[in-house]
Amino acid sequence: MTNFELVTAADVRLMQSLARRVTATRPDLVNADASFGELAWNWGKGHAADGASGPRRLWFSGGDLVAWSWAHLPHQVRRSDGSVKDVTSAYLAYQVHPDHAGLIDEVIDWYDGLAADIERTVSPSAADESALKRWAAHGYETDPASLGETGSWTQLNERDLTDVEQPVLPEGFRFRTADEAGPRAAVQAHLDAWAPTAYTHESYERVRQTAPYRGDLHVLVEAPDGTMAASTIMWLDEENRTAEFEPVGTHPDYRRMGLARAMLLHGMQLARAAGATHMTVACLGAPGHPQARGLYYGVGFRELTRDAPLIKTRMTA
Repeated sequence: MTNFELVTAADVRLMQSLARRVTATRPDLVNADASFGELAWNWGKGHAADGASGPRRLWFSGGDLVAWSWAHLPHQVRRSDGSVKDVTSAYLAYQVHPDHAGLIDEVIDWYDGLAADIERTVSPSAADESALKRWAAHGYETDPASLGETGSWTQLNERDLTDVEQPVLPEGFRFRTADEAGPRAAVQAHLDAWAPTAYTHESYERVRQTAPYRGDLHVLVEAPDGTMAASTIMWLDEENRTAEFEPVGTHPDYRRMGLARAMLLHGMQLARAAGATHMTVACLGAPGHPQARGLYYGVGFRELTRDAPLIKTRMTA
């Protein structure tokens, strides 16, 4: 099945179904940008920012999606401070079910055919040894930008929810949900934490339209003056009884106050009450990016797997 259509909300639901099936048997093989929650978040926030959701190809077997490719091609991103970021290379998000590992060559050929004259990057799971061999055979190498103290690779962290300590907020702060605080407050919390960002009210409306989004699992911390000082969204995969934090952010004026730690603990308690027994969160894994990793380790997370950033600078015969 070959096509070059853009990713739709219906496609995202199919991709999430594949993420669920891979998570159930080989969670270490779920690529960092192909998890149940990450798919919803990336499609929702990115659609408005990029102007298009990117070309994709889907592979089916017996009616089930068993592999997909989602290419992000060069484009401009307009950010909240008025600046414009030029993205000049291509990036591929993809996932292949381990029972259909042979499809990886078709995934690579499709990507190379689509972006042959562009610098191309991809980040398969480091645990997927067979896929890494196939990417190497097609001329992909470790991305030099990912090496060293401030490398850009991502690690996925996990913990169970059997014993979650009670959160403690500073006096005058309180937990809210997006359902309670409303869309304007939810968007502003993200803008404040991640500025400059391409996130907009339209982005949030897209996020809210994704199948697993729940406003009662979108948590904020409100400061005494009414500022939303921190926020996170939790994505609940009911079939696997697991939930994922994405994103997690704190207003720069309210950092180092323990707000994110308290918010994560509160979020895990909400996720457990909603039926989750397991929690995941991703972060940059290189030694020079200790802040988020230290935060997550401090509330009981440990590394499950990591991605392996690869690059191909030109088409090779």
